[in-house]
Amino acid sequence: MSQYKAPLRDMRFALFDVLNAEALYQRLPGCEQASRELVDAVLEESARFTETVLAPLNTVGDEHGCRFDPRTGDVTTPPGFAEAYRQFVDNGWAGLTVPEAYGGQGLPESVGAVAKEMIDAANLAWGTYPLLSHGQVEALKHHGEQWQRDIYLSAIASGRWTGTMCLTEPHCGTDLGLLRTRAEPLDDSGERFAISGTKIFITAGEHDFTDNIVHLVLARLPDAPAGTKGISLFIVPKFKVDRDGNMGERNAVRCGSIEHKMGIKGSATCVMNFDGAEGWLIGEPHRGLAAMFTMMNTARLAVGLQGLALIDRAYQNSLRYAKERLQMRALSGAKYPAKPADPIIVHPDVRRMLLTQKAFVEGGRVMAYHAATLVDVAARSADPDQRQAAEELLSFAIPIIKGVLTEAAVECTYDALQIFGGHGYVREHGMEQLARDARITTLYEGTTQIQALDLLGRKVMQLQGVGLKRFLSMVSEFCTAESANPALGEFIPALAQMTQEFQSITLEIGRKAMENPEEVGAAAVDYLWYAGYVALAYWWARSVAAAEASSEDATFKAGKRETARFFYTRLLPRALAHGAAIRAGAATLLGIPDDAL
Repeated sequence: MSQYKAPLRDMRFALFDVLNAEALYQRLPGCEQASRELVDAVLEESARFTETVLAPLNTVGDEHGCRFDPRTGDVTTPPGFAEAYRQFVDNGWAGLTVPEAYGGQGLPESVGAVAKEMIDAANLAWGTYPLLSHGQVEALKHHGEQWQRDIYLSAIASGRWTGTMCLTEPHCGTDLGLLRTRAEPLDDSGERFAISGTKIFITAGEHDFTDNIVHLVLARLPDAPAGTKGISLFIVPKFKVDRDGNMGERNAVRCGSIEHKMGIKGSATCVMNFDGAEGWLIGEPHRGLAAMFTMMNTARLAVGLQGLALIDRAYQNSLRYAKERLQMRALSGAKYPAKPADPIIVHPDVRRMLLTQKAFVEGGRVMAYHAATLVDVAARSADPDQRQAAEELLSFAIPIIKGVLTEAAVECTYDALQIFGGHGYVREHGMEQLARDARITTLYEGTTQIQALDLLGRKVMQLQGVGLKRFLSMVSEFCTAESANPALGEFIPALAQMTQEFQSITLEIGRKAMENPEEVGAAAVDYLWYAGYVALAYWWARSVAAAEASSEDATFKAGKRETARFFYTRLLPRALAHGAAIRAGAATLLGIPDDAL
């Protein structure tokens, strides 16, 4: 059976040694209480909860799945899931990062990100239930009216209610300009509307955890212009809630069915039918997409953390198995002569797969946690220039984190399965579940292709690369500052060269796109990977520098240095292949007629 042990040592190293989060918290208003002692205590308790409560339910959720009652529209979650949620609420996890003004603990988002990684590694399916409540908090904080924040944020912080995000419809996914859900006025207030339409792929749209479920729904007002500029956002609770916070009768929203999926079977993925359900407008009419993107960006970072978590669990289990499983002798002679055969960890290709997982998870951990600290700076810094810089860098980083870490999760969970061999293909060891669960992370909250188009088409081309420039400046400053550091002598030149090549290839795409806009779409996914490998190279160099300067023991430092060396020599060169594909241009994809495919 698959096991999970929270890697607290490396989590703390990433957060405190590489990112210097303790000093950051002392500079940010409202974060001063997040001392190292407090954060360590939070992480210890999170590890206990996820290891002992959530992790044992991971296989249970996969085996039992969710049950749907078509007569009532009710969904029953797998055995133990609802009780685990009650413990989650009782221990205060639902409000960990919610502002204190609404009953939360107000801890930094970066602390919440570490806790979230543990939840997802322990039980990804269970972790989807509170997932979008966090995004709903962000959407209402920035776009809701005060009465909406007072009622809904406090209910979410207490764990009494959970939230969803309702975008996708049967005929449209990413192209939200095509959505048909309607919002008709219920009175002359301009606030209350009757919402009618069908939404699909709604995570945690119905469940047995809480008394109320709050849906944030995109819909069109009667006078809405066509396209995405005509979309508004509405709060539609399962049970009606008035402006005083009183919960009333059942609303006209019902789960029509649940999906039968490849993975995350313990997560209820629902078809939601809105039949004139009472909803309240959030923000301005026809401006709903901006509010929803606040929630979506939070969710995309969260899904990147899901990919990271799956890599870590796959790595932990395949490493343990590789140390135990005896198979053949090392090619250079027996390494464990007292045993009838050597453990498979001695074989070079097994080590390649293990190091690939280790390189992605430890480098990706720093990359993802850094993005979470940018959320903290953007939300809390007293300096408007710092807030803007953090927002620009975060906007550039999110599609990379979501796209690369989830695709890496697919690669790494399959590597873990391969290390187990035939035993990985059967249920007993849990590797096939990790591989199935990983696949969804590349799809929901925007496929990898959508992340790539967002990065290259919007963040780089449309926004003139403001976030890219900040990233390149950050890397350049690091290379200059560490140029004389002997511990980084083999990394800095390669990092500087790849960063320069990254700039050049970006300019090349821009020039080609001026003549043929299809060049952006043709290059986007390869560009996403190129950006991801350069970003990971930077964070690995930072990790080596931090390890050498830390009080960690020699084995830990060697582990960072050798994994960085593996990344630079074995994984970073993959970027060159992506660069070649980018330079091949759109003609190699569009030259063949449709009917010849």
